[in-house]
Amino acid sequence: MSPTLYRLEGCPFCERVGDRLTELDIDVENVWVAADHSERNEVKAISGQRGVPVLVDDAYGVTMSESDRILEFVEKTYATSN
Repeated sequence: MSPTLYRLEGCPFCERVGDRLTELDIDVENVWVAADHSERNEVKAISGQRGVPVLVDDAYGVTMSESDRILEFVEKTYATSN
């Protein structure tokens, strides 16, 4: 099962996470969200807030926001195993 990354086109924080996942050759499902925060109901339902990026990794039971936290998780979980 691939992780899911909720992201916004042009968001530099989302790009950092997406680029690192690509560098590590991690198959990820990208879910592109609306620019308007009020239209991000799916993100709110999943993470409790409307900001992106949000990573959902069911294989590890993780749902998290904040690009630095996501990158830390990706490094610890995937970079060491690749």
